[in-house]
Amino acid sequence: MNNNQFNLDMSPEERHRKLVNMSDEDIDYSDIPELDEEFFKGAKLVKRNPATESISIRVDTETLEWFRNTAKNNPEIRGYQTLINDVLRTYVAHQVSKGQTSHESSNSDRNG
Repeated sequence: MNNNQFNLDMSPEERHRKLVNMSDEDIDYSDIPELDEEFFKGAKLVKRNPATESISIRVDTETLEWFRNTAKNNPEIRGYQTLINDVLRTYVAHQVSKGQTSHESSNSDRNG
């Protein structure tokens, strides 16, 4: 058996270890067709459209400048406010995945 193959008998930990240690060259793309111009002719960009709310917050000048410069220098980023929201959304998703409630998070922020 190829050392990089995955099978149904593997534990989740073993699959994770193999995946993390796998190089790009080890990935088998043989069953995935290459995408050509014909594919992209019919492709449509799907944008997430979550509800947003306009607020006013105070942010350290250095922090705000970092977000502005990062967004300005990366054309794939739609804007610094979107980048800030994406960072906050990622933090929230991480907290939720850890099972931490918003109440626990706010208490630890005040006490920490």
